[in-house]
Order: sequence, then structure tokens, then C-alpha cells
Amino acid sequence: MSLLAGIAAFTGTGSATLNGDELATISAASRSLSGMWELARHIDGHFLPYYLFMHLWMKAGTAELWLRLPSAVGIGVAAWFLVDLGRRLHSTRAGVIAAAVFAILPSVSYFGAFARSYAFAAAAVAFSFWALHRAVERSEVRRWVVYAVAVALVCSTHLFAVLVLPAQLLLVRRGRVVPMLAAMAVGCVPAAVLGLVGFGERHAISWIPQRGPEVWLKFPKMAAGATGLGVMLFALALAGAVLLWKAAPRGVEEPGGTGTGAGETGGVRAEETGGAGVTGGRVWVFVVVGWLVLPPVLLLAVSQLVTPVYVDRYLFVTAPALALLAGLAVAALPRFQVVAAVVVVLLGCALSVQEHVTVREENGRFENIPWALRVIKAEPDDAIVYGQSQLRMGFEYYADSLMPVDVLKTGEAPLPDGFGYPERPDAATALDGRERVWVVWRGSKQSGLDGDAVPRVAEVVKAGFKLSLAKHSADLPGLTVALFVRR
Repeated sequence: MSLLAGIAAFTGTGSATLNGDELATISAASRSLSGMWELARHIDGHFLPYYLFMHLWMKAGTAELWLRLPSAVGIGVAAWFLVDLGRRLHSTRAGVIAAAVFAILPSVSYFGAFARSYAFAAAAVAFSFWALHRAVERSEVRRWVVYAVAVALVCSTHLFAVLVLPAQLLLVRRGRVVPMLAAMAVGCVPAAVLGLVGFGERHAISWIPQRGPEVWLKFPKMAAGATGLGVMLFALALAGAVLLWKAAPRGVEEPGGTGTGAGETGGVRAEETGGAGVTGGRVWVFVVVGWLVLPPVLLLAVSQLVTPVYVDRYLFVTAPALALLAGLAVAALPRFQVVAAVVVVLLGCALSVQEHVTVREENGRFENIPWALRVIKAEPDDAIVYGQSQLRMGFEYYADSLMPVDVLKTGEAPLPDGFGYPERPDAATALDGRERVWVVWRGSKQSGLDGDAVPRVAEVVKAGFKLSLAKHSADLPGLTVALFVRR
């Protein structure tokens, strides 16, 4: 099932073109080690572990498929841990159903074919809950070491993935307070370091608007990748939590208890009871539900109390929990679990078919540079100006024919403290003697033509050019390609 999940995530990888975030991965990981450190001191410091990994990975190439393959593998790893965690909490059937539900999520198809660290974070989070269950089941030093490693991976894959860890604190009990908190503290060292780095780079996320509690209404869609599917799975997740609570042995792992798992407190494995038992007791209901609901609550709290940071994709780490609770709900049915599982998977596919198609389209990442290149019909001596300097890398990555002259560019390497490129400040002088200039910017036509959001457009107009053509790619923010000709 983990292999199928990885394959599902990998399908369509070569269809959707790279977007700005993925191109930023190429830009960062292509630098020397000292260059990556310099970049991390100014922007994206919390992505440094991922950039270091991709630095090695890209030694073999930068093709779309190759860049996105690690994310697909991460999805497969996450699915494997879901299977075994479902087995530990209820039954093998629960784990398999959870992995199947996970595999059909459009969000999994998106982030499993996305050259960023979100799939890694989901895999690390699933690993941490799995490792914690093993350590709680039998408190041994080596199992706590594995848990500490898992927590360190959570902290290293994405800074806000740490928001799942408070749910794990519900398992703190007498007899394991020291090993559990010590393992978590050691594992959180990367989070402390990267958190301090990220706090010093708050300017880099100044584009994030302040959000209110209304964003929680969109949370089911974010976690699942489709509104209808998300609502259905959240209903199943609620049912799964209730059924898991009812199936759990009374007195096992209750607050204030001293037990350390089924093997030591009388809890029974599902395999020993025909699928009715739950290993670990009722507290795991709160742990898994906390895995699902605490990250959006805590992320919004950080946004309100510190600085705006609420971005939907930061919460992809909750998707495995959603799938796990749905799998537990189906597996806990008294009869016809297999039939119900097939119905849930097929209905889930039907409810999300359009989203699956969308993420696999050329514009599936909402920044269709190949489309923009097709719009540009360059003539000799045409110039090109980028509304945002960092767009240049995407056009250079995809260009397969003669491009207009990049009149503003003054250096081949990106700026050491960001993803933009050094440019001439005076567009009018750079465009002297040119009759036509193509201007490309990220955003709608109105953002560049009617406002001051794209200063380069105003500079071109001031230099004596008038608009001749403007086209915008589908979906927002998208790309706008405009042709200006000399008045």
C-alpha cells in the first residue's frame, strides 16, 4: 500500500510545471555550501536541511521528475507508517484502509509531486507517532532513541511541523516522564535553532496576511485537497475517534495511570480479539485527534501573537491523521469493513476527480511558465523585463528557443541573500533603442497595469512604451505576459 501511495503521488509529476517555490529549491540547492549558508542567514533558513539534501540529490540532474521523486518517496514512507500505526492502534485492516484513503487525497497528489519539504514533513510526523507508540509500548532506551531521531526529523523537515508535538505530550505518564521528555527535548534542538533563525527572518514572510478563525472552515479542503472529500473524511474522522474510544479497554493509559502499553497493562491487540481491541487505550484517541486539530489552532495562535504565519500548505502534516482516523472508523464497523472501505475509496475518488485532474495539468502549480513562453513571439532585438526578478530563473529553466534580450540582468548568479538577480536600476536607459519589450510578472493583469504592485511596468511606460498585448494564465496568482511597443 505504501508503494501504491508513492506511485499515486508520483503520477502526473512531469505534467504540472515547476512553480516559484520549486524553482527556489533549485536556486538554493545549486549553490555552494557557503552560498547556502549565506542564503539561510537572510531567507528560508528553516529549509536549510532540505536544501542540503537537495544539494546532493541534484548532483544527478534537475529534471522535473528527478526533483520531485524524493517527495513521492516521502509519501510512500508516510503511508507505510500509517499502515503499521493503524495496526498498532486497532488492526492491520485499519492501517491498510488509512493508507488507501491517504493515497487518494488530492493534497497528497499535489505535495507528493512538489519539490519542497512538505511530503518529507508528513513522513517524519507519521514516523514520530509510530516511534512514540513503540516506545510507550515497551520503554527501552533504543526505542526512545528512535523516537528522538523521529522528532529531530520532524523539526528539520519543516519548522511548523513541530505543531503536532503537543498532541504527543498527552502520553506523558509516571514512569516515562524522564525518557519521553528527554527524547523530545533532544529531538527539538533543530527546531530551537531553526526557530531562532526563522524569527530573525520575519521580513521574508511579510507577504502573509493576518488571518482569523474563519480559516478553519477551509481546513477540511486544505487537508484533503477537495472540499467534498474533506467534509466526508472529517465526518469519518469524528466517527473514528468515537469508535476508537468505545473500543479501547477501560483503565488503560488513562490520565494519571502508570501503564506503558498493552503488553504491560492488560490492553489487547486487535489481532487477538478479531479486530475489536485497541492497543494503548483511550488516550490515543486524544493523541490522534490532537495530531489533526492542534496544528491549525496553534498556527493561528502564532499568527495572532507573534507574526502572521498562517499558510494552508504548512498544515499538510495533518493529512495522515485525517486518513488514519477515517481508516479506524471503517475498520471498527462490526461487519462489512472491506465493502465499506471500497465504498469510501471509490466515493472519495468521485468527490475529488476534478481536483486530481487539476493538479496534474500543466498549470497545476498555478505558475505556468511554458504557457508564457508560448505567448512570447520574439522578434530580433526584442527585450524582456521581469516584474519580479526571481521569475528569470523559471524562464531560463524552460526556454528551449531564442529569448528576447534580458536588458536588465547584470550577473549570471542570483543574489547571495535571496532568489532575485542583480539588475540595472534604470529601465529607460536599458531599453534605449528598443522598439518592443515583453514584460512578465506574477499576478493578474490589473495588478501590473492598474496599480503600483509591479513597479517595472510603470518604468517601461515611463520609458516611452504603450501596451499592445496582455494575456494572463488561468487561475490566480498566475502569470501575466504583456507586450509594449514604442510610442
